[in-house]
Amino acid sequence: MPHRSVPHPAAPDESAGDRPMDLRPFMAAFPTGVSVVTTLDSDSVPHGLTCTSLASVALEPATLVVCIRAASPTLAVLLAEGHFAVNLLHERARGTSDLFASGAPDRFDRVEWRLPLGAGGPHLTADAHAVADCAVVRTVGFGDHTAVFAEARRVTVRDDREPLLYGLRRYAPWSAAAAAPAPAPQSAARHERPAALRPAAPEGATRVVR
Repeated sequence: MPHRSVPHPAAPDESAGDRPMDLRPFMAAFPTGVSVVTTLDSDSVPHGLTCTSLASVALEPATLVVCIRAASPTLAVLLAEGHFAVNLLHERARGTSDLFASGAPDRFDRVEWRLPLGAGGPHLTADAHAVADCAVVRTVGFGDHTAVFAEARRVTVRDDREPLLYGLRRYAPWSAAAAAPAPAPQSAARHERPAALRPAAPEGATRVVR
C-alpha cells in the first residue's frame, strides 16, 4: 500500500503559554441581558455596579449566581450585609448601564430609585423591567472574581418594558431582535435522500442527520 502521511496537530505556541489567556473576546460573543446589582451598607448608603455575569442555578430553592470583581467596593458591602437586589435593565436604560459601569460616586443621585419594605437593595424604578431581591447563601472566590450564590426571596416583573442586551461590546434592544423574521420552515422530507446516498462529511466536519 502506498504510504499516506497523516497531518499532525500544530504544536502549541510555547510563547503563548507565558501570556494569560484573554477570555473577553470569547465572552463578548455570548450576548446577555444587562443588570445592575445594588445593595446598602450599614449606614444606608447605596452601592451598585453593572453586571452581565448572571445566571440561574436552581428553581427550588430559587437560586442565582452573580460574578463580581473581587476588588469591587460593592462586593465588599454586599458580603458584609448579606443581601442585594438584581435590577434587569430595560432597553431604554443604556445610559444607566454605562453610569453604573463607570463607578461614578454620584450614580445614585442621577437615577430614580426606591427601597420597598423587605428589599435586598435599591430598586431602579425608572430603568429596570424586573428586580430580584436576594439573600447571600454562599460565595466562591476564584481568580480575580467572586461568585455570589443567592436565594431570590422576591421577584418583581414589569410587562410593559423589554430587556436591554449586550454583546460584541455593543448594546441592542430586545424588541429589535424579537422583530427579526422567523426562519422559513424547511420543506418536508420529500427531498430527503437515503442516508447511504448522502455525501460523506469531510474529516473534522460536523454532520447533522435529521
